[in-house]
Amino acid sequence: MMSDSQRNGSGRTLRTRRNYPVGRLTALLAMAGLLISLAIPTGGPLGIILMPAAWAGPVNWQEVPATEKGRQWWDAGSLRRDRRGTLSVLSRFQPSAPDPHPGEPQERGSRSDAEGPAQAVRQPLGTLVVMELDCDLTLYRDVAVNGLPRFNASWQPTGGDPLVAATLQQACEAARAAGLVARVQAG
Repeated sequence: MMSDSQRNGSGRTLRTRRNYPVGRLTALLAMAGLLISLAIPTGGPLGIILMPAAWAGPVNWQEVPATEKGRQWWDAGSLRRDRRGTLSVLSRFQPSAPDPHPGEPQERGSRSDAEGPAQAVRQPLGTLVVMELDCDLTLYRDVAVNGLPRFNASWQPTGGDPLVAATLQQACEAARAAGLVARVQAG
C-alpha cells in the first residue's frame, strides 16, 4: 500500500491510503482457501493436510502399561469415526531414556559425571501418531506421524508390540462403550 500526503487548512499533513485490488485479491484468496479446506472431507490425502483446527478439543490421555521400550498414551477425546467408517485415535509414544552409564547404580532423573555435580537426564522426545484402528481384525495403520501424513499406509497386526496392542485394545473398548464400534457378538 502506498500513502499520499495532503495538507489541510491548518497546515497539518493528512495521510491517506490508497486501496489497491491486490489487497482485496489476497483477502479473497485466503477466504477461498479456508472455504475449500472446510469443504474437503477428512480422511483423504488432502483432508489430512487441510484439516481445520476445529477438530481440536480437550485432551484426555490414557496411558497403557509401560515396557522397557518406553511409554505410550492414547487420547480418549480424539476417538473418531470418519465418513468411510474407519476409527481413528491420536496416540503418543515416548521411548525409554538410554542409560548413560550402564551397570552403575544411579538416582532416577539424575546422573553423576566425574567433571561436575549431578545433572538432570533429558527424556527423549516423543512421537505423536494418528492411528486408524480395525477393532474386529485387531489391525492398525499409522496415517500421520508428528503431523506428517503417511499416504497409502498399510494395515498391519500389532506384531507382538505390547504398547501398540494395549493401545488398540483400550481404544477399541472405549469406542465400543461410546457406540463408535459395534460390539462383538458371541455366536
